[in-house]
Amino acid sequence: MPASAGGSRRSENDAAGFTASPQFAQALQQIVVDLVELHLQGKQAHWNVVGHNFRDLHLQLDQIVDDARESADTIAERMRALATVPDGRSETVAATTTLPAFPAGEVNVSTVVDLVTTRLRTTADTLRTHHDQIDNEDPPTADLLHGIIDSLEKHAWMVSAENRSV
Repeated sequence: MPASAGGSRRSENDAAGFTASPQFAQALQQIVVDLVELHLQGKQAHWNVVGHNFRDLHLQLDQIVDDARESADTIAERMRALATVPDGRSETVAATTTLPAFPAGEVNVSTVVDLVTTRLRTTADTLRTHHDQIDNEDPPTADLLHGIIDSLEKHAWMVSAENRSV
């Protein structure tokens, strides 16, 4: 299509692309940190869960871990695409996560269900806390958050159902 259809050619300097603001970058950094921590705590739970219905929860935790890892990667790569730098180093994650610490050693199924449900909800809350700011600055990034929130909340529902009765 010819460039003369009412527009004007852009110069090479006009194609710099979107750059995230410092607040936007910090919001995404917090999301990455909590997703990385969710991945790590999920694996800790996966390795050390014991008790009745162990196998089902053990397998379900692997799904959560995979989703958390993939989501962290998606957001970290989005940060790079927007000219900011994610920090997923262990010392950064440990110092800045909003997730509560996970207990050491073996943990029974019922307790793991409650612990993991809390961590899933906490991580989803981190995304929801930053969603509107991110949406105002960059709707495509907010679209990524929608899918991650949906996944986290679905996992929270499914895990928490293990301890429910009617």
